[in-house]
Amino acid sequence: MVALLGGCVSSEEQRTLDEAKCRSYGFAKRNDAFAECLQRIELDRRAEFRRRSDLDDWPMTRPIVVYRPVVVAPK
Repeated sequence: MVALLGGCVSSEEQRTLDEAKCRSYGFAKRNDAFAECLQRIELDRRAEFRRRSDLDDWPMTRPIVVYRPVVVAPK
């Protein structure tokens, strides 16, 4: 449910949630593994944002080409 409300929390609250998630995986604060866990969560969040952005404005940003052959009768 937190992921759905990601835009409704401050960056500090999001950081606290991310840290709690990494601790739930068994990582201890202040080491490389913990930092890598936080980094992966952030990279996943950014990738999801890009994926949604690509889908949301699809009709507006990509040209739509319609091909309709024109048959010309010989003279």
